[in-house]
Amino acid sequence: MKKRDLEKFKKLLLTERDGIVQHLMELEGASETQLSQGGGDSVDIASLEISQASIQKLGNREKKLLNKIDYALKKIDDGDYGVCEKCGEDIGHGRLEARPVTQYCIDCKTELESNERRYSDSEEEDSDSWSEGDRSDESN
Repeated sequence: MKKRDLEKFKKLLLTERDGIVQHLMELEGASETQLSQGGGDSVDIASLEISQASIQKLGNREKKLLNKIDYALKKIDDGDYGVCEKCGEDIGHGRLEARPVTQYCIDCKTELESNERRYSDSEEEDSDSWSEGDRSDESN
């Protein structure tokens, strides 16, 4: 990959990282504000708990993305950015522009997702049959 392209992606990743860090700080502030207001009736408390759970879920998602950004930045520094971790081929420029933290070319990612779906589907079938077996055991 050209040095100019690497610099472009590095700048993009750093900008995204700064935005996420800022947003996480805002979420933390909002969470602390809500907790300090506390009290109220049971509806207010339930609403606060739902809001806190939403903030926590959003924060966790952003922390995961932050880790992916840091990993991509490390790959840029190591000279490995833009190379598929599965097949070793270059990741398409368009794919990197759409998802700069990607670790796989489109073909490998499609294959991985297909395998995940198959595994997920077979797990659901296994758990359904196990649950049915459980119920029949209980009736004995």
